[in-house]
Amino acid sequence: MKDVKGKLLIIGGHEDKGDYENLSEEDLARKNSFAAEGVLKRFLVTLQKDEPKIEVITTASEIPEEVGEMYQKAFKNLQVEKVGIMHIKVPADANDPEVLERLRKADGLLLSGGDQSRLVSTFSGSKALRIIQERYRDEENFLIAGTSAGAMCMSQVMITGNIESGPMVKGTVHTGTGLGLLNRLIIDTHFMVRRRFFRLAEAVAAFPDHIGVGLDEDSAILISANKTIETIGSGLVVIFNGRQLTKNNFPDILHGDRISLQHIILHILPKGEKLDVTSKLN
Repeated sequence: MKDVKGKLLIIGGHEDKGDYENLSEEDLARKNSFAAEGVLKRFLVTLQKDEPKIEVITTASEIPEEVGEMYQKAFKNLQVEKVGIMHIKVPADANDPEVLERLRKADGLLLSGGDQSRLVSTFSGSKALRIIQERYRDEENFLIAGTSAGAMCMSQVMITGNIESGPMVKGTVHTGTGLGLLNRLIIDTHFMVRRRFFRLAEAVAAFPDHIGVGLDEDSAILISANKTIETIGSGLVVIFNGRQLTKNNFPDILHGDRISLQHIILHILPKGEKLDVTSKLN
């Protein structure tokens, strides 16, 4: 989407939820970090509200009730007592008047993890998606967060999965259409733990005018008005830029052949980094 005013918090999954019981010194340090500068804390800070109206959308999950309770507990650990949970399970739910009214009133949304294709198929063409897109376009204080599958679905080109094969073999990565909040980004999550470096590289080979973003667990990027990216969280963010490739054989090879990329630009970023991406996301 072009000329947007809203914000996106795109999370790599398995974000710290502040659930510590028998605290070691390391756990105590992590708990203090969670309360001061964790990913979910940054979600609240970005909302800039004393009593924000938060809605957690569990559509992607196979265990929505459990996921909803988990986020209510996580936000309670950050002194937020009231968090709405929206179990939008079928396309009809995404056109329900009560659901639409809650989406209109929310200050921030959080899309849970699970299966990104389930989330997109449920929301595609719905009134709920239209409200989300319009508010993101028009309201500078509106924040949409997504974690894992809820992050991957935000772009127009969405990774839906992959088959087991050797690295950089054409045809191993499957893509589809996401929610379309971002035009020129491809997002991958759980990036280090699940070793998805080559998966994202193949996606960029297939769509070289897009920027690939690989998000470590408990890490995120905050995109403000489609202009700046800020890195957040305890892990790393990896960015692939293929717009200056000197060689990309992807269009010319057959499925099963090896992909060759030359002069791909790579950024490896911890928390606290900022990039101007005004010309890259539209």
